[in-house]
Amino acid sequence: MEATNYNRAKAVKAFDESKMGVKGLSDSGITSIPPIFIHPPQTLSDLKSSPSKPTDIPVIDLSDVTSQTHRPKIINQIKQAAKDWGFFQVINHGVPLSVLDRTILAIQAFHDLPHETKAKYYKRDETRGVMYSSNNDLYRTNAASWHDSLQAWMGPERPKVEDLPEICREEVVAWDFHATGVAETVMELLCEGLGLEAGKFKELTFSQRRALVGHCYPYCPQPDLTMGITPHTDPTILTVLLQNSVPGLQVKHGDSWVNVNPVHGGVIVNVGDMLQIITNGEYTSVQHRVLANSRKESRISIVIFFNLSKWKGDGYYGPLPELLSPEKPPIYRDFTAEEYIANFYGKGIDTKSFIEKVAIQD
Repeated sequence: MEATNYNRAKAVKAFDESKMGVKGLSDSGITSIPPIFIHPPQTLSDLKSSPSKPTDIPVIDLSDVTSQTHRPKIINQIKQAAKDWGFFQVINHGVPLSVLDRTILAIQAFHDLPHETKAKYYKRDETRGVMYSSNNDLYRTNAASWHDSLQAWMGPERPKVEDLPEICREEVVAWDFHATGVAETVMELLCEGLGLEAGKFKELTFSQRRALVGHCYPYCPQPDLTMGITPHTDPTILTVLLQNSVPGLQVKHGDSWVNVNPVHGGVIVNVGDMLQIITNGEYTSVQHRVLANSRKESRISIVIFFNLSKWKGDGYYGPLPELLSPEKPPIYRDFTAEEYIANFYGKGIDTKSFIEKVAIQD
């Protein structure tokens, strides 16, 4: 196809209106990916990079989290992981293994439905309700990525049960409950790691406004030309992620991309940009990405994004006053929810663009 004859906007619109998603393209047996999915060389240049020595994100055992003897050690582990890595896995978190397995299978079952069946959920209303789509930033980015998503806003108001796809309805509601419990436990530990009262972040309603997103990364016939998801940081407070056994998630640590190897029974937690801001840089959000899937089995991940729903009462967000002092002045300015939301929906996913906007210049 000659570049002069290629109308990207028209091709994007045609793909979107087909409601097939990349799973539909993959299932159709294509051997080459459409041009809208081909990424520039600078994005693809380090796909083969790997750390100089085998490593992995920290794995933290929560089995003794209520023990007065063991809790301080766990607090320190969580604190260091959030400062040094921004990513960690928790095990023995209290969620039954059967719940994890059923959640993954249910989201996979949705994505395995015929695209004609899924099409009734296909839309682009990102801010509420239930939405199935391919690439939430499809019209805001220069190159689409090889994934589809089922998104459901689970709070402050849960969607009507009948609005959730029947094939994964019970599992989505159950996972929202269990993942929120894991997030609240982790946030208590993160609070205590900063010398705050354990319930401080819950008081700030970090877990009330939350979105569940079930991603599917189907087989890609040309994985060296595209991405599953491009490098980015999450704009949220905290992200809780559950994944199946198909690899692909990578985290930037230093100058290397580190594979996040699936641990059966493990739940991944990562720091979002908003948590970096409100902790005045004590905890750090980090870049992560997903490689395009070269395996015949789909990669499935279920993510819940936790967001603040209120703040000081005056409508402004910023570093927690309790963490500021003459020795530790604010490194980020206050901002409004409107400013934060406009930044996210005004572009494709990226790395710390909002943090850069609110950073106080020396």
